[in-house]
Amino acid sequence: MLPAKEKKKKKRTNKIMFYHLKNYATFWRNSNNNHSPFGAVWVQLVCAFRYGHDDLDVIGLSFRKDIWIKHIQIYPPAAGEKPTNTPMQDALMKKAGEEGHPFTFVMPTNLPCSVTLQPAPGDTGKPCGVDYELKAYIANEADNPDEKISKKDTCRLIIRKIQFAPDKLETGPKSSILKQFIMSDKAIHLETSIEKEVYYHGDPIPVKVKINNETNKVVKKVRISIDQTTDVLLYSADKYTKVVLCEEFGDQVNSNATLEKEYKVTPLLANNKEKRGLALDGKIKDEDTNLASSTLLGSGVDKDIQGILVSYKIKVSLMVASGGLLGNLTSSDVTADIPLVLMSPKPAGEVSII
Repeated sequence: MLPAKEKKKKKRTNKIMFYHLKNYATFWRNSNNNHSPFGAVWVQLVCAFRYGHDDLDVIGLSFRKDIWIKHIQIYPPAAGEKPTNTPMQDALMKKAGEEGHPFTFVMPTNLPCSVTLQPAPGDTGKPCGVDYELKAYIANEADNPDEKISKKDTCRLIIRKIQFAPDKLETGPKSSILKQFIMSDKAIHLETSIEKEVYYHGDPIPVKVKINNETNKVVKKVRISIDQTTDVLLYSADKYTKVVLCEEFGDQVNSNATLEKEYKVTPLLANNKEKRGLALDGKIKDEDTNLASSTLLGSGVDKDIQGILVSYKIKVSLMVASGGLLGNLTSSDVTADIPLVLMSPKPAGEVSII
């Protein structure tokens, strides 16, 4: 989960309080001194995939699937070996006293990351995507569909699972293309590359472009775009491609001339707020939400369990025009593309609690 400082947010009912930690554990405490005699206190963590809108349930056009679910009994304490508390849990226990009950979920490593598909401004209900919900509740059994659980005995939190960039980064990819034109034995050579394999959200991405124009045509300008492709696997095998950045540069390359230049581009969510279906890193109301990180699959991981796969591609296009009076009317493109991995950096340092 998100390792960072403690998030000073709590959801309170008349019985249970959550302390939401951006870490491996979440902490709750009973807010009155008399423990309830009507059942045990449970916590539940669910990874769910949701596709479609809630108001379409009646005609079968929405879909929800629980990818993973786990229950832990907090009170009365269950028998068996308890996991070792983290330093953050120990610090919170000192603040909460005897009413504090720490717990830890151990999640499988193959579970998907949190992804939210950005709704349109007028959309209502829960957005599509993969989310994690943590719930504490009072009940006689952990998961009995016939048992009615009062809302006042329940509190919920949405948490995010984010995959950070690997420590070891490889050299970035390179792509080249040679394009010939009708009635010409010469060609335009285009080569594009990026220095690193992975770039962080919000950081400028230097794109190196080399052009060798051996034709009698003119390269009028250079266009750089970044596409986000979202593969929805668990429901209908839908695929969406959204342009998250498109910039044009007025560099002209005349006939029998060359150009070698580095362009810096920065894809940002702030410039794509109105695009419905754009994949984001989890919840859409947090200030620290980004464009969704690229999906990295480990060896042996079933991609279908991921629910949604996200990938990026940088496209470099040359706007080429013929010479003469019809130059702009007979223009064409020369395009090369390279994969881009966009992720969040691993946080540095330890968490402290005051």
